Amino acid sequence: MPGPLAGFKIIEMVGIGPAPFGSMVLADLGAEVLRIDRVGGGSFLSGGGGPADILGRNRKSASINIKDPRGVEAVLDLVEHADGFVEGLRPGVMERLGLGPDVCRARNPKLVYGRMTGWGQSGSYKDDVGHDINYIAVTGALHTIGRRGERPTPPVNYLGDFGGGGLLLAFGMVTALLERERSGEGQVVDAAMCDGAALLSASIFGAAQAGFWDMTPGTNMLDTGAHFYDVYECKDGKYISVGAIEPQFYAAFLEVLGLSGDDLPNQMDQSAWPKLKERVEGIFKTKTRDEWCAAMEGREVCFAPVLTMLEAPDHPHNASRGVFVDVEGKPQPAPAPRFSRSDAGAPRVASVPGAETQECLEAWGIDPSRIEALREAGVVG
Repeated sequence: MPGPLAGFKIIEMVGIGPAPFGSMVLADLGAEVLRIDRVGGGSFLSGGGGPADILGRNRKSASINIKDPRGVEAVLDLVEHADGFVEGLRPGVMERLGLGPDVCRARNPKLVYGRMTGWGQSGSYKDDVGHDINYIAVTGALHTIGRRGERPTPPVNYLGDFGGGGLLLAFGMVTALLERERSGEGQVVDAAMCDGAALLSASIFGAAQAGFWDMTPGTNMLDTGAHFYDVYECKDGKYISVGAIEPQFYAAFLEVLGLSGDDLPNQMDQSAWPKLKERVEGIFKTKTRDEWCAAMEGREVCFAPVLTMLEAPDHPHNASRGVFVDVEGKPQPAPAPRFSRSDAGAPRVASVPGAETQECLEAWGIDPSRIEALREAGVVG
C-alpha cells in the first residue's frame, strides 16, 4: 500500500471492534499489517473476509495457533521483523499466552506494543468485563447525550469503541513510532476506551467548569436544548439537521422558516427555547425533507439532511469528494485523512482468514520447510 506509513510493519492479533479498527486505520495509511488469525477461525462480522468485512480491509492474514508453543515461537520470530504489535485482549491474556510486551520486546527492543482495552492496564476495574456503553458511562460522556426528560441515549458504539478506542490506539501507535525515530527504543502503548471517551469530552468538561453547561441533559445549546441546533422531522417522516448557532446563520434560518427575528425572543434566551422548539417543529412538518433541502441550499443556514447509510454514498457532496469508495460493488467509508503527497489509495478487500499464511510467513523470514512442518502439525492454517 502507498501512504504515509508505507514501510512500517505491524502484527495484529485477531480481535473484534476497536483493535481491528485501529489496525484498519494504520493499514489504510500504508502500514503493512499482518493479522494473525485463529486456525480455522472466521472474522467477526462477515465470517470470512470479503467486501462486507470493512474492518478487515487492507491487510493480509496468516492463521497460527498461539495456544501451541510452536505457534507462539513462530509469532515471536515475526516480531523480530516488526515495527509494531497490536492486541485487544483483556489484561494478562497475552502474558499467559507467552506473547506479552516483555517477551516480545526482549526479542525486538524497538517494537511498539499497542494494547487496546476498555478499562486500561491499570485501575480498579482493569480486570472487569465491559462494553462501549459502560466505558462512556463511567467517564460522564454518556450522561451528556440525550433529550430533556429522557434517559441518556447510547450513540451506537462510535464514542467508546471507535473514537475513544481504535482511533486512540492508532494515534498512540503512530506517535510511539515517531518517538522511536529519536530514541531508538520501542515502548508499550496502553490505549483504553474509558481514557479516550474522557479525552473526547474535554471541551464539555471545560464548558461545565466555566458555567456554560447545565448538568440536565437536553437543556444546553449542543445537546438538543436549543431550537436552532437540533434534528427535525419533516412532512414525509424524514429528518433535517440544523446547527444555526452564529447570528448570521440564525437569521438565515429564521428567514427560510418564514419567521422574523424582531418578533421573537433573543436567540440565546434559554427560557424561550422550549416554546420556540415547538413552533419550529410544526413548521418543519409542512414540507418534505427534500423540499427543505431545496429551500436551504446556498442560504448559509448550517443544515444537512439526515441520511441513512444506504442514502449517504449517493449524496452530491459525498459523491463529489469521494467520502465513500466502492469495493467490489459495496460502498464503504474511504480512508482518511487525505495527504497531498502520499495518499493511501483505494482500499483492498478484506482477506479470508488465513488466506495468505504461506506467503506472509515466508515474506516475514520463516523458512518454507518449517512452515510446512507447522502446517502438518496443525499449528498454522
